[in-house]
Amino acid sequence: MSLEDGPDFFVWSLNLPEAARRFAAAHRIPVYHVEDGFIRSAVLQAGRTPPLSLIVDSRTPYFDSRQPSDLEVILSTYDFEADPALMDRAASAIEMLRRGGIGKYNSGELAGRPIYPAKTRRRVLVLGQVDGDASIRYGAARPITNDALVRLAAADNPDAEIIYKPHPDVLAGVRSSRARLDELARIATILRVRSPLAQALETIDHVYSMTSLGGFEALLRGIPVTVTGLPFYAGWGLTDDRHDNLRRTRRLTLTQVFAGAYLLYPLYFEPETGARTSFEDVIRTLYRPLAPAFQSEESRVSRRKALGLFGWRRSFLPLVSSLVGRVGTEEDARYFEAFPADFFQERPEAALRRIGALLFPPGRLGP
Repeated sequence: MSLEDGPDFFVWSLNLPEAARRFAAAHRIPVYHVEDGFIRSAVLQAGRTPPLSLIVDSRTPYFDSRQPSDLEVILSTYDFEADPALMDRAASAIEMLRRGGIGKYNSGELAGRPIYPAKTRRRVLVLGQVDGDASIRYGAARPITNDALVRLAAADNPDAEIIYKPHPDVLAGVRSSRARLDELARIATILRVRSPLAQALETIDHVYSMTSLGGFEALLRGIPVTVTGLPFYAGWGLTDDRHDNLRRTRRLTLTQVFAGAYLLYPLYFEPETGARTSFEDVIRTLYRPLAPAFQSEESRVSRRKALGLFGWRRSFLPLVSSLVGRVGTEEDARYFEAFPADFFQERPEAALRRIGALLFPPGRLGP
């Protein structure tokens, strides 16, 4: 393919190397930012499962508040009032999510008993996020920590019961957190149960979030939300915003924001064939047990192949993990240990890609 053929660049999130960005700009090559959609899977993202939806944004990822994304443009300009069919569809879709207790990840099984004790006063849920996550770095001009968010919620609600829910990947041990749980336990109840967010929102009167999608899922269930960052659903009159943005001046209803974010913006896929499908079909699929389909024998075989015959590459994991940690972060090192071959396939750093090519040559993941 030559430049005359009109190529496009597709990059995961904001991971386009600077040299590639300059090349694309110089040659006027369109760049599309790919992200998981807002209905992702039946198990945690860290489970390395195929996404049920993807977002392809021609401007910037939806969480990047520094400039308008395609989603922000949709929410700023789309004539929702002139599209009653879309509004009816959105209202029905919201009810499907509520009825099924469905969110972005649908990994946890409902606990056999309530996850909270009997309610005696107002309850405020604080949604934890992964420290250093791109949605925090680029979604808030003044990022705060999980600890500070809990303390803000406690200060705003002195008579309420404060509950802190760590990010699911942190509870699963895949991602790290700098939150000092022993100190936070003095002012908040730490929710350590790995349950669906829909269940964690039961009996909750108010939610605090930095930029988490969980804040929007709370809005869908009629719960007031305070945000300290600028997630896609903030700035339209639906949330208690602690972060100003002069671009977003339009007032929207919850149904309108949902229609833009869940129906007009993402692409949806059938989980077993990869064929394009609709939001409604994906939700109907999630009503069925999905986890076995994602944890296929093929994926388990691929992991065994990545480690080599008798797992010979396993002996190198500690050394390589140390190198990965030095080039990247400690979180990268843990990610590599969990998914050794896959890790290198989506890294923008040239040094890490070279390490991956040496350990796992393309097309030679067999014994």
